[in-house]
This record gives sequence, C-alpha cells and structure tokens, in this order.
Amino acid sequence: MSLNIQPYFDQATFSMTYIISCDATGAAAIIDPVLDYDAASGATSRVSADKVVDYVRDHDLDVKYIMETHVHADHISAAPYLKKTLGGITCIGEHVKTVQETFAPVFNLEPSFKCDGSQFDRLLSDGDELELGEEVIRVLHTPGHTPACVTYMVGDAMWVGDTFFMPDFGTARCDFPGGDAAVLCASLRKILSQPDETRMFMCHDYAPGGRDYEWETTVGEQRAENIHIGGGKTDAEFIKMRSSRDKELSMPKLILPSVQVNMRAGFFPPAEGNGVSYLKIPIDQF
Repeated sequence: MSLNIQPYFDQATFSMTYIISCDATGAAAIIDPVLDYDAASGATSRVSADKVVDYVRDHDLDVKYIMETHVHADHISAAPYLKKTLGGITCIGEHVKTVQETFAPVFNLEPSFKCDGSQFDRLLSDGDELELGEEVIRVLHTPGHTPACVTYMVGDAMWVGDTFFMPDFGTARCDFPGGDAAVLCASLRKILSQPDETRMFMCHDYAPGGRDYEWETTVGEQRAENIHIGGGKTDAEFIKMRSSRDKELSMPKLILPSVQVNMRAGFFPPAEGNGVSYLKIPIDQF
C-alpha cells in the first residue's frame, strides 16, 4: 500500500481535514475541508484551507477529489475555494438530496435552488469505487447521523465522518432532521464488521478529560472500548442510550450557517441586489 495520510486539526471547530495521496503517482483527495468562519461578524477566511493548498503544492500533488463525508453542521466547507485553487471534483453521498429536501423549506430557499444534488460534481452510492492513482477509494453508505453520511475506505484505512468519535467520546448524535438511532446503529455495526486492524480516522475530537487531541483509532479498539457501542453492548442498549442522550444535547453553534452553505456544496447563497450574500436564521424552528 502506498497511501500517504496528512491530517489537519482545526481547533476552532474541533474538525479534521485529511489529504490522502498515492505515493507512486501523486494523485490526491481532500476529505472534509474547513473554511474559517466567524459567526459574530459573518467574516470568512482561508487560513485552514491554505494549509491544505500549501501542502498540496509543496508535495506536487494532483488533486482528483474533494470529498465530504456528510453535510456538516459544525463547520463550513472550503470545497469551492480548494476546487478553484487546486482542481478536483466535489463528491458527497447521493442521499444529500434528502438533506436538501428536508432543509430547503426550513430556510425558505430561493425557487431556483434544486434538491437534486447537482451542486456537487459527483454523487456517490454504496459500493462505488474511485481510482486514486494505484489506490482505490471505496464508498460505504453509513447513515443515521444524517441520511447522506458516507464512509470512505482505502486499503486498511477508513474515514468515518461523524459516525464514530474516539472510543472515550462515543458516537454521533441522531436528533437532527433525518437522523435515526436505529439506522446509525446498523451503520456502526457495518463499520465494525471490518477487520480489527482497520484504521479509523475521525472527523472530530473534543479531548474529553483534557487529554491530547486524537483522531486515529482501530476497529478493534472501537469494538472493545467505545463507551456507547463497544464492550459487547447490544443494539437495543445502544438505541436506548443514544435516543436518551440526544434529548439532552444543545444544537451545534454553527449548525444554521453550516447546513445552508454545505447543502450547496460549500457555496454561499446568491448575492442580493447590493452584491452581498446573506445567511438566514429561522426563528423558533428548532
């Protein structure tokens, strides 16, 4: 296997971006890129994304894909900026259409907005395979946190989005529109059916207990130690726990700006007559 993995951690959103590349050919994919966004001012910046740009250019990589594991609710995607700067096609799971159909009425989006996923270059289905030089990216549909969640697998490595966190933090919430604890449980079992030594790369880490930030574990460690579903816990136990826990959680602070941008493949809403793009905050909807 000749896969190189370069992680970047954005502490402002506790989010991970990955650059994966084929050592033999330089073909690369960027997974879950972050655009810096200040909620207080509405200002954006590209500090996080430019770290990705610098790495790609310093290593003379050829970006083939910019891949989202799902429609993120905690950060805005830098996919449009990276595509314009580095090339590559944008990809997400085909069930993004369900997310768009769910949230378009919430934000009362413009009539021209299409709920067909056409904002992305490629919609991915379970079992799809993408060539990455001498490597192959395999797609697994792993819904439950959102309908559009997918896991990307290359050799013995998996990028699992928000389905799993590190074993000491557990699993994804399921209380967003379209989420479902039983569906997530099936997806977690699907991921855990891989060999014990399979490496798992997280989309977030929150350093519980003040430990150092971490973002890599294994299927074996998750199966044995994950506080929500590991150690022999049954499906029924997980679903009961997850449903109860979700009722106690507050909404992510960036969910409203993030979802309405990320369901557009990272593009902001069309500018209005004064040339400015605006985000909407629906009142009393959540």
